[in-house]
Amino acid sequence: MTTNEVLIGLGLTVVLAVGSQILARSLRIPALIVLLPVGFAAGALVDEINPERLLGEAFSPLVSLAVAVILYDAGLGLDLAKLKGHTRRVVVRLLWTGVLITWLLGSLVAAPLLGVSQQAAVMIGAILVVSGPTVVGPLLAFVRPKDRLQHVLVWEGSLIDPVGGILGALVFHAVVATTGRSVVSGAAGFLVSAGVGVAGGVLGALLLWGLLRVLRLGEMLGTTAQLAAVIAVAALCDVLREDTGLIAAVVMGLAVSNVLGVDVRARRPFFETLVSLILGLLFISISATVTPHSLLHVGLPALGLAAVLVLLVRPLVAAVSTIGTDLTRGERCFVGWMAPRGIVAAATASTFSADLVANGIGGASKILPATFVVIVATVTLYGLTASTVARRLGVVRPSRSRPLLVGGDPWVIDLALALRSAGPQALMWSGDDQQRERITQAGVELAPGGLLASASGEGAELEGITGVFFLTAENHFNALAATVLSGSVEGEVHRLRAPQESHGVVAPFIGGEALFGADMTWSYFSRSYEDGAAVRAQPVGGALPPGSDLLFLVRLDGRLDPVTVDARPPSQPGDTLVLLVPGEPGHGASAGPGPDR
Repeated sequence: MTTNEVLIGLGLTVVLAVGSQILARSLRIPALIVLLPVGFAAGALVDEINPERLLGEAFSPLVSLAVAVILYDAGLGLDLAKLKGHTRRVVVRLLWTGVLITWLLGSLVAAPLLGVSQQAAVMIGAILVVSGPTVVGPLLAFVRPKDRLQHVLVWEGSLIDPVGGILGALVFHAVVATTGRSVVSGAAGFLVSAGVGVAGGVLGALLLWGLLRVLRLGEMLGTTAQLAAVIAVAALCDVLREDTGLIAAVVMGLAVSNVLGVDVRARRPFFETLVSLILGLLFISISATVTPHSLLHVGLPALGLAAVLVLLVRPLVAAVSTIGTDLTRGERCFVGWMAPRGIVAAATASTFSADLVANGIGGASKILPATFVVIVATVTLYGLTASTVARRLGVVRPSRSRPLLVGGDPWVIDLALALRSAGPQALMWSGDDQQRERITQAGVELAPGGLLASASGEGAELEGITGVFFLTAENHFNALAATVLSGSVEGEVHRLRAPQESHGVVAPFIGGEALFGADMTWSYFSRSYEDGAAVRAQPVGGALPPGSDLLFLVRLDGRLDPVTVDARPPSQPGDTLVLLVPGEPGHGASAGPGPDR
C-alpha cells in the first residue's frame, strides 16, 4: 500500500471508531451494535480500511496486546473483598463448569448447523465460550441490576476472557498438530499456560510495585509506566506461551488494585479513555475483515447457533452454576440471560481462522464470519432486551435516588432525615468522630472509609449512589473532593457555594456544581440553625412557611432534583419539597429529625 492509502485507512478507522461510539451514546444503545455493522460496511466499501492490508502480519500481535491492556483495566476494577461466599462459588462455577458446557454443546451444534468439520466446530465452540467486560460492563451500567448480581457478571466477564483465550490457543494447536489431542495432554497444556500467565502477572505486579511505591512516580509518569509494564509483560508471556499475556494482564490489574495498595483511581480515567478507543478500533478493524461473500452461506446457520447458545446453553450453564446458592430465582434467570460475546471472541477468531484455512481444516473459512454473526446477534439481543428482562425479574436496583451527603453538622443530619421521609435513602460520611457518632445516633446509614478514601470514592460504598453532595464547612475540601469524584458516580456531584469574597485553591472552587441560592453558604445554614431553623419535607400544593428556602425536589418516582445556583427545578403534582424553614431567633436547633419537629 502507498503512504496515502495507509494514512486514509488509519484516519478513517479512527474516525469510524469514535464516531460510532458517539452515535451509540446519542441513541442510548451499546456501542457494539453500531461498531460492528459500521466496520463491516466500511470493509466492504473501502479497501484501505482492511487491517490485514494496513498492518499485515503485525495485526494479530497488536490485537493481542490491545486486549491485554483492556483486561488490565478490567482487573483494576475488580475488588477481591466482594468475591466471597455464594458470589465466589457462582463465579468459579461459571468459569469452569460453564466454559466446559458451552464448549461441548457449542461444538456439537456448530458442526451440523454450519456444515463444517469436527475440528473447525471444536474451534468455534472454544472461541464462543468467552463473554467479556467490554460488552457486559456497558450493558450492566445501563440495566443497573442489584449489586450482588452485578458483581457475579462483572467477575465472570473479566476472568473468562483469558480462560477462553488460552482454551482457544490450546484447541488451535491441537487441531493443527493432530486431529485430537488427549484430555491429559490438553489439561497439562492448559496448566502450563496458566502457570506462565500467573508467573508473568506476579513479576509484572512486582515491577509496578517498584515503580509506583518505591520510586513513587507521579500520576502522569506512573500511568504511562503501568501501560508500558502491561504491554511488555504481556508480550513476553505471549512469546513464551501463546495467549498467556491475557492472564498476566488480569493478574497485574488485580494485584495493583487489591494487593499493592496503590491508589489507581486518579489513573483510571486514562485507561478508561484508552480502552474506549482501543475497543472502537478493534471492532471496526476486525469486522472490516468480514466480507459480504463470506456471510452468504453462514448468516442463517450462525443465527441458529446464536439461538442455541442464548436459549439453551446459557440457561443450562446458569442453572448448574447457581444450584445450591442463595441467589434468588430472578437473579438466576438473569444470569441465564446475560452472555454477549465480545472482543476476545472476535480477536481469537480473526487470529486463528486464517491459519486453519491454510492448514486445510474443512470449514475453517466459516469461523470468522460465524463468530461475527454470533457477536452481532447476542449483543443486539441482550442490548435491546436486558433492561426489560431485569425489570420483569425484579433484579433492578430501586429507581429511587440514593444520595451521599458529606458532612455531619446538625442541619446536614436533618437534611438526610428529611430526604429519607420523602423517599430517597440518604447515606452520610464525615471525617469527624463526634459528627460520625451523631450521624449514627440519628439512625442515618454511615459510609465507611477515611477522609482521603471518601474524597477519592474508594472508602465509601459508591455502588448505587446516584449523587454526591459535599456540605462541609471546608470550602477547599468540598471543591477539591468534588473535582476528584466527578465521573465516579452515576449522578452528578454538587457542593456548597463558597462565600463570594473567598478565593479558592481549586481554580477557584470549580469542582462540582454549586448548590442552593447564591448566598446559601455553610455559614448561612449555621446561622440559620442557631436561630432555630429546621429542614422539613412537605408535599407540593400546601402553603409554604414564610421565609423558607427550597433545597431539593423529590419527584413522585423517587428521583432527587437539587436546587443549584443556576437552576431551580419546577415542581409538579406529587412532588415533595425539602425546605429550610426559618425559626424564631434565639431558639437554637437540635440534631433531631427535621420532618418530625
